[in-house]
Amino acid sequence: MSPQVTEARPRDREATRERILRAARTLFGEQGYEQVTVRMIAAAADANIALVGRYFGSKAGLFAAVLEGEPVFSALFEGDEQGLPRRLAEYAAERMRQPPDSPILRTLERSARHPEVQAVARERLIAAVLIPLEARLSGSDARARARMAAAILLGIGATRRRLGPEEPTPADVDRLTAVFEACLAE
Repeated sequence: MSPQVTEARPRDREATRERILRAARTLFGEQGYEQVTVRMIAAAADANIALVGRYFGSKAGLFAAVLEGEPVFSALFEGDEQGLPRRLAEYAAERMRQPPDSPILRTLERSARHPEVQAVARERLIAAVLIPLEARLSGSDARARARMAAAILLGIGATRRRLGPEEPTPADVDRLTAVFEACLAE
């Protein structure tokens, strides 16, 4: 009697990684960083819990990977340098009115004090905002000017969270444009 031969299903690492990312994005967005466990994510992705560690290192590493897949500020940084203050002002004014559309970015806002999230958020801020903004600026002190503009953007969100949303007026956008012009000026 010959041994029974079974054909093993080939492992698709990339598909499993994407399932884990999708499950994490959904769970983090619905429940927040603190409430979600790696075990919950693995179960939702129909994946072995050890694979989360293998692909992402940790829950914080997985959260960082989820953030990388979120919309970035790149559209703000496209176009001419002279129009940059206005683009930033329009974005900031929209943040006065409502939080970002992304449930993950809202989770990031809610969980900003968590030590693991702080480290991930810092790295993402540097990669998605400071470095590209600095690259768009000509002249000296580009890094310092980029940091000032980022502080204004972050401050808008913090103010909205504490005081509530406010419908921006065209005059608000003009004032914000002037603030960003001052921040970004050489």
